[in-house]
Amino acid sequence: MTGTGAVTVKAAAVVTVVTVVTAVLGRAGGWWRARREAARRDAGMSTAEYAVGTIAAAAFAAVLYKVVTSGTVSGALESMIGKALDASF
Repeated sequence: MTGTGAVTVKAAAVVTVVTVVTAVLGRAGGWWRARREAARRDAGMSTAEYAVGTIAAAAFAAVLYKVVTSGTVSGALESMIGKALDASF
């Protein structure tokens, strides 16, 4: 086929496929459309959310550093590393 008739047939085929898929999906199709729309509305974090996330990550890193460098945890880590290095194979 050539000309506009071929384009019309292809467009009709695409519409038919979309109609069949929508009918098969039923409620799942509606869920998927709603999820896609929600993703478009909530495209990512704003600058304020990035700032809060960065501060929270820095605070967590500070707490983790204090815990790991404390005497008890430091001693336990040294003991585990020593046992691992002295292990016989």
